[in-house]
Amino acid sequence: MTASYVYDAVRTPFGRFGKAYAGTRPDDLAAHTIGELLRHNPELDPERVDDVILGAANQSGEDNRDVARMASLLAGLPTSVAGVTVNRLCGSSVEAVIQASRAIETQDASIIVAGGVESMTRAPWVVAKPDRGFPAGNTTMQSTTLGWRFTNPRMSKQWTISNGESAEILAERYEISREQQDAFAVLSHRRAAAAWDAGIYDEETTQMPGIGLTRDEGIRPDASLETLATLAPAFRPDGTVTAGNASPLTDGSSMVLVGAEGALGETEPLARIAGRAASGVDPDVFGIGPVEAANRALARAGRTWADVDFVELNEAFASQSLACLKLWPELDPEIVNVHGGAIALGHPLGASGGRIIGHVAHELRRRGGGVGVAAICIGVGQGLAVVLER
Repeated sequence: MTASYVYDAVRTPFGRFGKAYAGTRPDDLAAHTIGELLRHNPELDPERVDDVILGAANQSGEDNRDVARMASLLAGLPTSVAGVTVNRLCGSSVEAVIQASRAIETQDASIIVAGGVESMTRAPWVVAKPDRGFPAGNTTMQSTTLGWRFTNPRMSKQWTISNGESAEILAERYEISREQQDAFAVLSHRRAAAAWDAGIYDEETTQMPGIGLTRDEGIRPDASLETLATLAPAFRPDGTVTAGNASPLTDGSSMVLVGAEGALGETEPLARIAGRAASGVDPDVFGIGPVEAANRALARAGRTWADVDFVELNEAFASQSLACLKLWPELDPEIVNVHGGAIALGHPLGASGGRIIGHVAHELRRRGGGVGVAAICIGVGQGLAVVLER
């Protein structure tokens, strides 16, 4: 077994639903970030890329038919470079990086491009094929942007509730108030805006040509407890989860260059992938999936929470993130999402994992070393985590 390393990572600024990237296909978003990753590393001959592994949660529109292969061809990679698309819903691009690291550690590959893409804006409406030809009644289109569709009737009704209702359950179960959720959201926006102002995200983002989006479109620097307090609950009439303390529907792409030691010659990697893990929980409390995943990943890395310098926890909902923090009592909340999280930056499902892993790797280089954790919750009750060291 050899070790696997993150050599580079790049992403687009994330765009709001129906806004900046509304006219941009997901395969074009992915192709752009693949191309930029290679342009950042001119010493890498594209012929040497062993595989392209991309995550995408939807896969029913323009991202269908193996978007990894399509984006690779659009990016100009040689036809000899293969591509595969994986789907672990919100954790899809974390899954892509995990699969890449395993291939490298088992010496099945030396260099892999891993990441993900999602256009929640361009996700299509779909219609189920009828059980028999020429039905007499009407049929219903289903939006594929988010959530359940064509659910198996044998599945427990409790397990097929909306993600927002699940966030309400966590708020109730872990006694997380509306005020705490709103305060968490405000902090996310303020930290994200400050990070962009300080140039923190400059080296890990690339602008999509012709779009003009220079930073994540969902950031609200002026967010306040007063403004968020005016928003109505989104899932229960008397609930606490609102559009302001939840991640927005988002479009974007992220890529991570994963390789073996010395795979890029004299180029120093950003970080080593030291541990990784998946875990499962009941689907109706999917938001706490990262808890056990991160605990396992740290154990596999031979680390404890006391060794961790900072954490990137994908913020699907404020209540979900705060529930995780309550279940990690030994973790200092002040080292979590120090440059903002998905509530501000956005959550394009298939691309969020590449963002958090890439940011951990870049931040380790900025700090000159340390231990970082990237963790993400996944709809239908799962969690993924990766530990990186430098």
